[in-house]
Amino acid sequence: MSIDFSALQTAPRLLIEADLQPLQGARFQPTGFPDLGAAVYDGPNGKRLLLVESAQSMANRLETVCWNSVADDWIDPLKNLPLVKVVDKQGKPLTNTVLEAHRLNSPYILEGKDTSVFDMLKKELADMDEGPVDIRKLAAVVLKYDSNALLHGIFLAKSQLAGGRLRLPRVLSAFIEAEDVNLAQSGGVKNDHVNPSGDTAKGFGNVPYSRDDYTAPKITAYFNIDLAQIRGFGLGQSVEQLLTGLALYKIRRFLDEGLRLRTACDLEVRQLTLTRPQSWRFPERAELETVLPSLIEKVAQENRFAEPRVTVVRWEKGAEKKKKAEDSAEAEE
Repeated sequence: MSIDFSALQTAPRLLIEADLQPLQGARFQPTGFPDLGAAVYDGPNGKRLLLVESAQSMANRLETVCWNSVADDWIDPLKNLPLVKVVDKQGKPLTNTVLEAHRLNSPYILEGKDTSVFDMLKKELADMDEGPVDIRKLAAVVLKYDSNALLHGIFLAKSQLAGGRLRLPRVLSAFIEAEDVNLAQSGGVKNDHVNPSGDTAKGFGNVPYSRDDYTAPKITAYFNIDLAQIRGFGLGQSVEQLLTGLALYKIRRFLDEGLRLRTACDLEVRQLTLTRPQSWRFPERAELETVLPSLIEKVAQENRFAEPRVTVVRWEKGAEKKKKAEDSAEAEE
């Protein structure tokens, strides 16, 4: 089985929309933000829009559905993709670049006593200390050690690494938006049957509360794969097909298994549409699961991955450093 990617060779973007609905009932709970709550705003047609899931959160969700937490490894179709694993002082798994919000820029990888990954990056990217950042070389290094980060973006915000200028924007971005929303207010009481009038500040007593859910006739998940950026990495057709296939698989798997966003936000797909380019057919999940292992092996044969594929770094908190302004910058997610 193979997938024909030729129709995408000149397309700038691959756009997908999934029409969603609550799995049960009509209400759903959106993401909340500190000091803001739910993000409700006016759309261009005057209807009230609601951000159900942000781009930052969606990136993390698209990564999580690709990880087998029990086996501490990629799920089967993605095995042998490079990544960095972090272990504790006893050698037990602690985290990795798939689960870390900042991926290769995780403090558990770059800020501990074990400086092996930091030293490796500094050596491989040394010739970018001055002058323009070589995006193609940066992409090749990221592909080698943390391939997943090429899709979701990375910001190596360390002054010792090219002055903190090493940054790749997202190739795969996504968000969920609801249109023409209405507030669905409800509430409840946390009961204390032992002492209803107890000190609520200490967790005792009955505590009435209110909550805001929403209803909407239209909930849409939007996915955008930047094909032009993938080609701009200059890593060849095998890598382009691998990254495109990996992005498509993440979307398929998220829509199949990742739509329980919160306890009160469990969604399902009503319709899936590839909006651009319309002439191309969105591969089924089974097709992608069949093709991805061979694409991974094809790129490996071009010697583009680190060997071994898993780079291990031991986390042990290093000495406190005086934080410089450029080091305080954070990646978007």
